Amino acid sequence: MAGPEVHVRPYWELMFDADGDPERGRRDRLLREVRERGVRDLIVLAHGWNNDRDMAVRLYDRFFAPFPSLAPGAEIGYAGLIWPSIRFTDEEIPDFERARAATGAPAPRTTLDKATRQALGKTFPHSETVVQRLAELLDRHPEQADAFDQFGGLTRQLVGVRPTALGADVESEGSPHTTPAMLQENTRDMCEQFAEALEAAANLAEFRLPGGLAKAWKGAHELLRQATYFAMKKRAGKVGKDGLGPLLGRLAHDAPDVRVHLVGHSFGARLVSFALAGMEDTARNVKSVTLLQGAFSHYTFAGRGALKGKQARIDGPLVSCYSHFDTALSTMYPLASRLAGDDRGAIDLGVRWGAMGYDGIQDIPGALRLTLAEALKTGVPGKGCVSVDAAKVVRRGRPPAGAHSDILHEELARVVLAAGRVRA
Repeated sequence: MAGPEVHVRPYWELMFDADGDPERGRRDRLLREVRERGVRDLIVLAHGWNNDRDMAVRLYDRFFAPFPSLAPGAEIGYAGLIWPSIRFTDEEIPDFERARAATGAPAPRTTLDKATRQALGKTFPHSETVVQRLAELLDRHPEQADAFDQFGGLTRQLVGVRPTALGADVESEGSPHTTPAMLQENTRDMCEQFAEALEAAANLAEFRLPGGLAKAWKGAHELLRQATYFAMKKRAGKVGKDGLGPLLGRLAHDAPDVRVHLVGHSFGARLVSFALAGMEDTARNVKSVTLLQGAFSHYTFAGRGALKGKQARIDGPLVSCYSHFDTALSTMYPLASRLAGDDRGAIDLGVRWGAMGYDGIQDIPGALRLTLAEALKTGVPGKGCVSVDAAKVVRRGRPPAGAHSDILHEELARVVLAAGRVRA
């Protein structure tokens, strides 16, 4: 049975492994055909957390669909990146799963369903035994004193904690060799903190977790989710810097007249941002970067950030679309980003560990902040950093992710076109 496909044309699919190595046949096809097809503007989109190629392709098909009618005279080409990431199946994606869009907050899941176990095994090769033992602990909720220690050890083993510089967004996250507190401090304490964060994200009187052991085990499922996302965050940086960045350099050499517009969702936003660090200094083909609910630090491009000044490699604007309805980034991301030595509560963590997709680009002199209506009416500047409050449309979704994946809107496609000065 044939899988989903992207219907805009011309379209290329680019595939990278966990080390950022491209599938050469697909890469070479893009490099060869982009000039042959007369493309002037190439829009490159990177997904965030997904658990298979089919889901990413469905996202690309829906996101790209408005572009031909919005810019009928433009010579646009489209590229979708496929990279190994994961999504837990209890996170709904608006517009993909309308049937599940019931109101109210579902109770936190405490088990690993078959699809999630398979996704974990695929994303972290040779981990089937570890995943099975984690699932058994989540099923049984054992009362033994060392049960949470076992869970924490298995989680560290699963994600293969081997910190690298690409795991940090800002200097305050510590040295490249720092392990997140959630993977080194008392596991039960971490689980209870995640359970409390789930309650805060739901923000509903009827959503209250039981206390004691039961509450801690409900937080354990969230600890596992966030630990896998920490691994995906590092992976996104590596794929961007070591994979997409060099490819963009090749494209600048082989097709110098093609204008490239990078778009990323969630950790895909981190991927396309770190691609700027992997580009050749002389490459000037990236004409815009648009970040949709970016799941990385709002200080990344600032003076303390891992990509300090790298926005200068964009021959155009860096645009961050954000929404306060994104509970994945407003509540869960700051807590999950807490590293060793920080003992503040989840509310206070928002400023220090805040995410790009929750409150936009921070601490860059001259950066603009616009409403979505302003961005669509007057456009965005041709250079510099711009934060666009997209909460007018990015607003649907239940906890724990909230509106994090609610990005399939024509208005956001129009922002991408405006940022890139794509001629209609």
